[in-house]
Amino acid sequence: MNIYQLFVRTFGNKNREVVFDGDKSQNKCGTFADINNKALDALKTLGITHIWLTGVIRHSSMTSYPELGIKSTNPLVTKGKAGSPYSIMDYYDIDPDLAVNPQNRMAEFEETVARIHEKGMKVIIDFIPNHLAREYKSLCKPYDVEEFGEYDNKNVSFSKDNNFYYCPDQRFVIPNNHNVIGSTNPEFHEFPAKASGNDVFSPTPSVNDWYDTVKLNYGVDYHNNNRCFEPIPNTWYKMLNILRYWCEKGVDGFRVDMAEMVPVEFWRWSIDMLRENYEPIMIAEIYQPHLYKEFIYAGFDYLYDKVGLYNTLENIYRYGQRADTITNVWNSLQGLGDVMLRFMENHDEVRLASEHFVGDAFKALPAVAMAALMNRGPFMIYNGQESGEDAKGSPGFSGDDGRTSIFDYDVMPNHQNWMSDGKFDGSQFTDEQKRLFDFYSKLLNFRLNSKAINKGAFYDLMWVNPWYSNFDPQYVYAFLRYHDEDRLLVVVNFNLNESRYCQVKISDDALEYMRMKVTDDGEQTAENVLNMTAVDVMTGEEIQYNINDVGTKGIEMNLKPADVKILKL
Repeated sequence: MNIYQLFVRTFGNKNREVVFDGDKSQNKCGTFADINNKALDALKTLGITHIWLTGVIRHSSMTSYPELGIKSTNPLVTKGKAGSPYSIMDYYDIDPDLAVNPQNRMAEFEETVARIHEKGMKVIIDFIPNHLAREYKSLCKPYDVEEFGEYDNKNVSFSKDNNFYYCPDQRFVIPNNHNVIGSTNPEFHEFPAKASGNDVFSPTPSVNDWYDTVKLNYGVDYHNNNRCFEPIPNTWYKMLNILRYWCEKGVDGFRVDMAEMVPVEFWRWSIDMLRENYEPIMIAEIYQPHLYKEFIYAGFDYLYDKVGLYNTLENIYRYGQRADTITNVWNSLQGLGDVMLRFMENHDEVRLASEHFVGDAFKALPAVAMAALMNRGPFMIYNGQESGEDAKGSPGFSGDDGRTSIFDYDVMPNHQNWMSDGKFDGSQFTDEQKRLFDFYSKLLNFRLNSKAINKGAFYDLMWVNPWYSNFDPQYVYAFLRYHDEDRLLVVVNFNLNESRYCQVKISDDALEYMRMKVTDDGEQTAENVLNMTAVDVMTGEEIQYNINDVGTKGIEMNLKPADVKILKL
């Protein structure tokens, strides 16, 4: 499974003249129409199987559509002109910015889902269960669905069937340092104050808190450490209805925002109920490894591997951590590697090509290869990653932090070179971009077609290649993937400035696992062929080696700086 996170607002934006803190009319905005057949054909050729459409549900925004009854949200509780896609205004609506005809926004979304399905790919969208916008008001909910908080008892901080948590008799206070560019003395009133989305149960969140959102109540009394789930809390039913609604729209799965902040008991119940009629892929954004097994048992198919592999690879690049510490990642997962979603970019993380990371998309390719090839689980890239997007500058609310803004009307200039005014043929690519895009295309398609990757086992070679041999575990990492006759040796060099000569050893037991030794009954196998060839699947380069010497002399190779070798044995 290869997932492409597609942020609709920026993916199709062809505008190149960006105004700081510009509104939609100035900086423009991508739409569902930009995800046309040419775009989808190009994504499928790239090797994509699943598209995560990000930011499609209507959320806080300073853009109004009075003809639709949609007002702009208060700038004091809105992050950026375009607003955060995780500050939901209506769980049953599509963001009007993303439609050519905002009146027909739902139909345009459904047409996009149908186009993606016609190309043989699947659709994932965000489900944001932990919090919603402070000014939430549904315009599109079914007639028999209650509004959130409609029947809450606001005189108590907690009640099992309240949808929100309250601060009785206290008024909500906007953070002092809230940045409202270009606004003139706005006011915002909320009484009594509701708890903020990141578990701030006070009326005075800080500017670093999720002050634009309100925490949803699933029956957990945080103050008294009680869990009140019998009978089923009101919020549970409301959120299950939302999941069913989007399944009915043809959505194939959900990337669940901050799933760990919602009690696992809800997930056991809701996923079980949902799968009585649907089979959605469920991906949990989760950062607490001690909860991994609970969430898999609750019904999630995949979990974010942020605090494990991503953080380890980031630390290798940015803080000089040793390459051989990657071994700790797969050890710590205790067999859960295949349910971890691997990535090196998403909307929350710094762009690889940004100066805040390594400043060069090619230097990051060893990490990309590691994330893509270590396990059978899904791998994800973020739109623009394959084109070397570097997110330079600040578009407004979002600072110059190496991330493509999810709060502003922003653009991706390097991605636009691939988009080529809607042709999606890369005709405006530089030679360097062509080379980068080619690497991603080969890697993603190789993942789909290699049995060793999508069905095979993993074998870490670091223990048999210590520092005192002709190997450098400070910078070099090596492992095997194998299934039947498909055998791969992957070696990467994390040193960005220096080459490394290596003799990569393969232990006898690894050869036995790969069926490359003579069996007990004397059957003839590859061991009897002394001189063998390893072919790099990315470049076609051949490396000669002797099968009988791989445990002592190893396979000799010269690794260039930031080199990736994927060798078919």
